[in-house]
Amino acid sequence: MVDLAAEPTDDTPRGDALRGALVSTFRRIMRLYFRDIERVGLPPTADVRGRVFVSNHYNALLDPILVLTDAACEISPIAKSTLWDIPGLRWLLDRAGAVPIIRRKDTPDKQAGANDATFTRIAAHLAGGGNILIFPEGTSHSASQLAPLRSGAARMLLAAAHLHGVPPTFQAAALEFDERDTFRSRCLVLWGPVRTFADLPVAADGVADPAVVDEARVGAATALMEADLRELLVEGASHQERLWIARVAELYANESGDDSLSRWNDIGRQVGLASGVLRALDPDVVADVAAHVDAYYAALRRCGVKDAQIAGAPSLPPGVAPTDRGSRLAAIARAPLAAAGFALYALPYFIPRFVARHSDPDAVSTIKLGAALVVYPVWMGGLVAAALTLLPPPLSLAAAAVAIASPFAALRWLDAWYQRAHDVTPDERATLTRLRKAARVAIDRAHAKLPS
Repeated sequence: MVDLAAEPTDDTPRGDALRGALVSTFRRIMRLYFRDIERVGLPPTADVRGRVFVSNHYNALLDPILVLTDAACEISPIAKSTLWDIPGLRWLLDRAGAVPIIRRKDTPDKQAGANDATFTRIAAHLAGGGNILIFPEGTSHSASQLAPLRSGAARMLLAAAHLHGVPPTFQAAALEFDERDTFRSRCLVLWGPVRTFADLPVAADGVADPAVVDEARVGAATALMEADLRELLVEGASHQERLWIARVAELYANESGDDSLSRWNDIGRQVGLASGVLRALDPDVVADVAAHVDAYYAALRRCGVKDAQIAGAPSLPPGVAPTDRGSRLAAIARAPLAAAGFALYALPYFIPRFVARHSDPDAVSTIKLGAALVVYPVWMGGLVAAALTLLPPPLSLAAAAVAIASPFAALRWLDAWYQRAHDVTPDERATLTRLRKAARVAIDRAHAKLPS
């Protein structure tokens, strides 16, 4: 297998072990940053070889980390070359086997063949059984739908196919977030079908010129990559339309008793298709649904509650979420440790948020995570050192243990706070129930207008 890492030593067992340790470490970090990571579809197994993975790009550096840590096989990500200029990141990218690509966006005077050598290495890597992750939109963004895909991924497949090594394949890996720039939010990784590059039908039958046939293959592969990603994602023509689709999907999901992101995504894609049909047939119906849904969600926001509380178990008192006695007792037992965590780590908790607020709005989560990976270990190390230096044993050991364990207890309480259920008065509940029913009636009326 051709090694794509910056240093050839990574092809040694030691390099493989280091890369595996990095993946394992970042898998744990992702579980800390996200409250829940769900999966839909079949991820690649450890024996997958010669595959290009294509993904949408909504969350900067978190996107490749999520894909790489959810796959069992080793994957080399393609990244913009400017990331190698960031102090400390170059070493990490090289250890992960990342491949730098020069983008015209970053280098306006880029020469036509600037990436030729890199493409040759990637083709050899794929033909030799290596795997690649690429984001064919070309940049991370916060748009409401997938950007048009560039042809680079398909050209890598074509070059690998010409080398007659391992027959190259490709697979879509889509990413969805309920709140992409929020700490302890949720993420969904969706794996699409596996496609074999050599089996793609091309509209070049009877054409003798190999160059024309190759271009047809590239076009067919790029179009199928885009179709596979769109099949997995919830999209809207605008941010507002995607918000309406997301809210309608949430209404349906909560009624089914399954508030997982995978259920929301499944419903959301169906709602998105229906919305497009209805917008062409009767835009007034779509506007009516949007008005009722907006009115209901505005009322939810004023009362500080979520739709799940209004749609969910009516037998529960208002503001009381279903739980068991063991969970309540565990929460009570963690309370002193959590309180210590809030007191000791209040400042480092707000530093990453402050840094992210004054940085690239399309990379908020990446900046938060990057800042936290610097601030928290330094802060924790300082607390442990202070405890061991200033306090006598065994008190020093106990204080050091509290400094290490307390932020994790505080994290559990923070999750409970974000998901807390507010009390609502009977009048507020009645109003919310009425508005929800009106929204559902508007949705059902729109649904009835769909062609059978």
